[in-house]
Amino acid sequence: MNKKIPMRQCVGCGEMKGKREMMRVLKTPEEAIVLDVTGRKNGRGAYLCKSLDCLKKARKNKGLERSLKIHIPDEVYDSLEKEFDADETE
Repeated sequence: MNKKIPMRQCVGCGEMKGKREMMRVLKTPEEAIVLDVTGRKNGRGAYLCKSLDCLKKARKNKGLERSLKIHIPDEVYDSLEKEFDADETE
C-alpha cells in the first residue's frame, strides 16, 4: 500500500506540492515569523515553494500575511529572502 504524501499549497504561486518539497514559514506563539527548516516547530505555518520567486509573489499578494493572520513588516520579508538565498545555494 502506498503511503499518502501530505500535500501543501504554496502561498506564493498556489501550486500543490508534497510537504517535503516546500519551505515552512512559521508564526511562533510569540508572534515572531521564522523559517521552519525541520517542519516540526509549534505555531501556525504557511508553505512556500523553495524558490525566491514564490516568496516574492507571496510578498506581493500578501499570501503569507493572509495565511498567518498577521501583518508582516518588510524587514521580516528581507530576512526571509536572505535565508531563502542561503538555502538555495547549499
